[in-house]
Amino acid sequence: MDKKAMTIDLNSQILLDKAEKEGVETMYDRAQGFKNQCGFGLKGICCRNCGMGPCRITPKTPRGICGADEHTIVGRNFARMVAAGTAAHSDHARDIAHTMALSSRDGNYTIKDEVKLINLAKEWDVETEGRDIYDIAHEVADVALMEFGKPHGVARLLKRAPKQRQELWNKLGIEPRAIDREIATIMHSTHIGCTGDIDSLMQMSMRTALADGWVGSMIGTIFSDILFGTPTVRNSEANLGVLEENKVNIILHGHEPSLSEMIVLASEDPELVELAKSVGADGINLAGMCCTGNEVIMRHGVRTAGDFHQQELALVTGAVEAMIVDVQCIFPALPRVADCYHTKFITTSPKAKIAGSTYMEFKEEDAFNIAKDIVRSAVLNFPNRDKSKVLIPEHKASSTVGYSTEAIVGQLDRVVNSQIDPAGTVKPLADCLKSGVLRGAVGVVGCNNAKGVSNLAHTTVMKELIKNDIIVVTTGCGASAAGKFGLLNKDAKKYAGKGLATVCELVDIPPVLHLGSCVDCSRILEVVGETAKYLGMDSSDLPVAGVAPEWMSEKAVAIGTYVVATGIDVYLGIMPPVGGSERAVEILTKEMEDMVGAKFIVEEDPVKLAHKIIEGIEKKRVHFEALVEEKMLQPAEA
Repeated sequence: MDKKAMTIDLNSQILLDKAEKEGVETMYDRAQGFKNQCGFGLKGICCRNCGMGPCRITPKTPRGICGADEHTIVGRNFARMVAAGTAAHSDHARDIAHTMALSSRDGNYTIKDEVKLINLAKEWDVETEGRDIYDIAHEVADVALMEFGKPHGVARLLKRAPKQRQELWNKLGIEPRAIDREIATIMHSTHIGCTGDIDSLMQMSMRTALADGWVGSMIGTIFSDILFGTPTVRNSEANLGVLEENKVNIILHGHEPSLSEMIVLASEDPELVELAKSVGADGINLAGMCCTGNEVIMRHGVRTAGDFHQQELALVTGAVEAMIVDVQCIFPALPRVADCYHTKFITTSPKAKIAGSTYMEFKEEDAFNIAKDIVRSAVLNFPNRDKSKVLIPEHKASSTVGYSTEAIVGQLDRVVNSQIDPAGTVKPLADCLKSGVLRGAVGVVGCNNAKGVSNLAHTTVMKELIKNDIIVVTTGCGASAAGKFGLLNKDAKKYAGKGLATVCELVDIPPVLHLGSCVDCSRILEVVGETAKYLGMDSSDLPVAGVAPEWMSEKAVAIGTYVVATGIDVYLGIMPPVGGSERAVEILTKEMEDMVGAKFIVEEDPVKLAHKIIEGIEKKRVHFEALVEEKMLQPAEA
């Protein structure tokens, strides 16, 4: 396949031509080199968990040296992917909790949402009356950090789920305890000589994944809102066209807002702005990439440069003075691309050191000064730009972003009369679902995957869903794709069906709502959970679904598993590495529905995938409408 046919993004196609002419290798070149990927790896039937292997399952060798069959090997590999994904999201949350423990009235990090902090403190039985807000914050941070390693009990935030769901998790024995305990349990259980039963491995996978969605990721989202502000609706732009020829361009890439928030502040520092002008620039232009891009766009309106597949191409523009990264989804190839231009590639985390980078360790204890040093190094690099190598593609799209749970509820309140509770309720959303004006809601999440055409599956699925009156919420690189292709614009209601278009008009929202970064999938759990509780139902009763059309990371495996364990069907556009075990496929695509009320469905054709989701939503509506009618016929409580 021609490289330009591997993406539908016009900016990317233009820059692929430039990269080829300048002899710069990108992921698109490397993907072409892997035309025949390892069949054992694709099916999940290769085990290297001990030194006797690797053992590969074939008809002639149906068991590994230890005797593990294809079901055990596939189950172990799947469980380890869930554990790694949970570790990544939850370690993000741990760092945010440590940052809150450092917060102070006159420090680098302050409390931006006191109401959310007080509410969480009361939920966690932390005394608030007559106490300084920072004393409360520090105790809440300590309570959160105990959720990673506490010796007794189950996770606190599980109580936010519908009661029926909590009871089911308890019955199945999949209530997560401490986050680190669940991760360690899987790593122990998949060691040589431990679990050899795929049913047990899948059960552990669900419990560990729930520790991600309902604990780690949820803590990460809540604490980020408390520290950096709960996102509010704002306008911005997306795609590589947001880079500016006459400014110092800095790309923020990674995941953790403790760094990016400080870089945003440093870029606005008058001293550094003047420095930029003194070296010949008009100022400093920040742009986000991947999930850090989602973090800073929803809180500051900082424009999004691109998604996972565009990180190298941003440097190929020749107009980027520095790319600053922390952790997750960062290509080790970036230093080689940066060396082809004048760009400084700056790593900041001891968890993600990359050979060839400029390492400037970021420490929260001296956050603002370090951020200023990093930005200063980018500014001083501006005179080294080779103008003959600069090409900034012009394409970009306007976006409306920042739909936190509170923002969604607040916007939807416009549907009903002004006497609604000013704090907001999910009643309007529930009413729209009950009436059928909205047929359902779907979370479109996940990464980009070189196995498909970049952005094609995301945009195809979103357009088909909204055309059929299904509102879409999106996070991560799915949100970036929606932004680049104008689906986060309020004008995108022209693509929506009559019911959804009417809601968009009344509520003044786009048909696709930007919820944030991949860790913010917990916002989806929260909206679904609150709607289910309002209706007196379980989350599995609602006409909702999740889809990861272009997923690629272990985090996505953890997300998909916790969404299914929450009772929400998950549709995948890429086959996970489980096909080597009929038993694994049976559990994931059938038996999980009997256990938790939801399952995985795989379809690699984007149009067919969209229509399978629509069929699933309509099937859910039959059950949902019957429950609604049944509750309406029940006598009111005295």
